[in-house]
Amino acid sequence: MIDDLDLGFDEQDRGEKGRHRRGYARKRNGGSGGGRGKTVLALLLAFVLLGGIGGGAFYGFDRVQSYFVTPDYDGAGTEEVQVEIKAGTLLADMGLTLYEAGVVKSTKAFIEAAEENSLSKNIQAGTYKLRKQMSAANAITAMLDPKNKIVNGVTIPEGRTAKNIYKVLSEKTKIPAKDFEAAAKNPLALGVPNWWFKREDGKTVKPSIEGFLYPDTYEIPPKATAETILKQMVENFLTVTSEMQFADKVQKDLGGVSPYEALIVASLAQAEAGNKDDLGKVARVAYNRVYKGNFDCGCLEMDVTVNYYLELTGQKTKSSKEMTESDLNNPRNPYNRKLQGLVPTPINNPGKDALAGAMAPPKGNWLFFVAIDKEGHSEFAETYEQHKRNEDKAREAGII
Repeated sequence: MIDDLDLGFDEQDRGEKGRHRRGYARKRNGGSGGGRGKTVLALLLAFVLLGGIGGGAFYGFDRVQSYFVTPDYDGAGTEEVQVEIKAGTLLADMGLTLYEAGVVKSTKAFIEAAEENSLSKNIQAGTYKLRKQMSAANAITAMLDPKNKIVNGVTIPEGRTAKNIYKVLSEKTKIPAKDFEAAAKNPLALGVPNWWFKREDGKTVKPSIEGFLYPDTYEIPPKATAETILKQMVENFLTVTSEMQFADKVQKDLGGVSPYEALIVASLAQAEAGNKDDLGKVARVAYNRVYKGNFDCGCLEMDVTVNYYLELTGQKTKSSKEMTESDLNNPRNPYNRKLQGLVPTPINNPGKDALAGAMAPPKGNWLFFVAIDKEGHSEFAETYEQHKRNEDKAREAGII
């Protein structure tokens, strides 16, 4: 879901250029109207002084006035214009966007109008139908009216692969899936920082967009391209993981594991866990199998990696029961379940709960798990003997 906009602002000089980021706190004491009183007094003084000098001096009155009166248009505006407000935009940046689109006469007018309208905090990111040369107050009112917001939303569920996401986006936007595939070939150009593609296990990383297309509901702006849409999703991923302090906590608390490796584990947990409550435990199993050295093969042995390869190569995915020996142990499959260590990339795009589970998994020596009820809850075991007993429970429940 798109977050509400931050109503802090960047103070701007009179020329509408050269923004300097500063905090903004509205005065809430009894003198909230003092600014306007001072403005009126200053204008009167200027009027008297100019009048004392002589009638010809009044030519400069407009120039003096502009220093004290906020430039603003009157009325509801002229021709229609569409304006996009991006997620996370500060109030002054929003005002600048409207100023540059010709909607308001000054950023300051917009900020003052927002200050006077307590509902302005409800303005959200999105694309709006507005008019050029509107008064700032009318612009605020228009942006708060749902009928002026262009809604073209698409929801990307958690755990979808990039290939599947391209299909969903293509169906919604009519942009060919091949355009998304082409744009995704260069994750760095889409905004993924190079430092994400580092591993501590010695394996070489070939940058992939998989894992960085954050699942959420997105509003697709008019005239969007495959590249701009994927950039929007990557930006959302970076915002969420930054707020979680994902990279910092992984490096601090999971010694020897890079943020990229933890992202891979999050995708595995997203695919394997049948219930939200088990995401962290499944992540712990993955870490135990490939990093602890007490799992015989030092591999994942998870069927979901096989299915990822099948989908990636245009083949039909299968249930565990349907998988053949050649499916399970295909030597040409870089996501082979017997591969030493973690697979090359994430196998889907995990949500926040899966990321949290991989970032801070519960402590435990589990190496095995199996679903034991129809709600998807799993039983976890440290030994194969315990695991076999859990499998018996799953059979009794009709799960396997």
